[in-house]
Amino acid sequence: DTKLGPEEITRDIPNVSEETLKNLDDRGIIYVGAEVHPGDILVGKITPKGESELSAEERLLRAIFGEKAREVRDSSLRVPHGERGIVVDVREFSRESGHELPPGVNELVRVYVAQKRKISQGDKMAGRHGNKGVIARILPIEDMPYLPDGTPVEIVLNPLGVPSRMNLGQVLETHLGYAASALGLRVASPVFDGASEETIEDELERAHLPRSGKERLRDGRTGEAFDREVTVGFIYMLKLAHLVEDKIHARSTGPYSLVTQQPLGGKAQFGGQRFGEMEVWALEAYGASHILQEILTVKSDDIVGRVKAYEAIVKGENTLEAGIPESFRVLVKELEGLALGVEIMSDDEQQIVLGEEDIPDIPLDLGINLERDERDEVDETVR
Repeated sequence: DTKLGPEEITRDIPNVSEETLKNLDDRGIIYVGAEVHPGDILVGKITPKGESELSAEERLLRAIFGEKAREVRDSSLRVPHGERGIVVDVREFSRESGHELPPGVNELVRVYVAQKRKISQGDKMAGRHGNKGVIARILPIEDMPYLPDGTPVEIVLNPLGVPSRMNLGQVLETHLGYAASALGLRVASPVFDGASEETIEDELERAHLPRSGKERLRDGRTGEAFDREVTVGFIYMLKLAHLVEDKIHARSTGPYSLVTQQPLGGKAQFGGQRFGEMEVWALEAYGASHILQEILTVKSDDIVGRVKAYEAIVKGENTLEAGIPESFRVLVKELEGLALGVEIMSDDEQQIVLGEEDIPDIPLDLGINLERDERDEVDETVR
């Protein structure tokens, strides 16, 4: 429900082509098994719009046909930016069917989209001892280090992950896993009264493996033996739900905060990268004044400047006119709220007036919308 009336799930969406609706059923809900890409409609939904002033074209149409165009806007659920996959399930909930829904919600549709992924560089993995880390490199099996009998290792961990964290359990697990695998055993080793170092060495010896648990490995690329023996064994590794494909994010233009006029933060909001105080100090110390100026103005909250910069890029010009950032305007308003009169003077002793009228309708004149369509996709994602 909205103030202007209830939203409606439908296939009849204004200004949307039949091609876009090809995977929707009669009710406007996507079929199970459909392959979807960013921006595709999952659930067709329209929201009533307030009565607006009619344009000349609409007045003419109404005069000819005598009918009123439906005052609705497209608020369909779409696939978020950067997501894709196959629809595996669609579930519908409604008050009429007795489902418990939040206040103001009459009907709810959940669409489950799945995708198959292979493990890749940048994905996060962890053992049982807090020894988490990201995959730095994936090599062909023939390039991995191999044991004297030619068996390649599956994963190589950096030994520097042990001393500072003092989680020796991972080393003992490696040794015990090596012995247990060779002997065909399954081992339960409780935390405080588990297998001792001596017991592990005895088990390794019983399995006809070196008591140290170390082997002389060879480099898979050159065939030469490494300088020192390497600890080899079997450990339990888990793949964590932090996949690099879900983390990667980039933005050109997008939604801005209403108060500060700075880009929103985070991938979910299609936000920008935060350039904080300490990063600013680093650029100040380095003396990179021009890059600092554009980061603090046209790439952030200089409303007029960012539109002019966008226009310059479109026209292929190389000009930069940085103005006053909106955050400065907000600061002045805060001070005025404390009953402090603030006068801003230019270099030539002229007073600069900060009024709302200072911001012309440049974007409207140029037909430029820096917030683009991603804003609608983001709203749907958040909703």
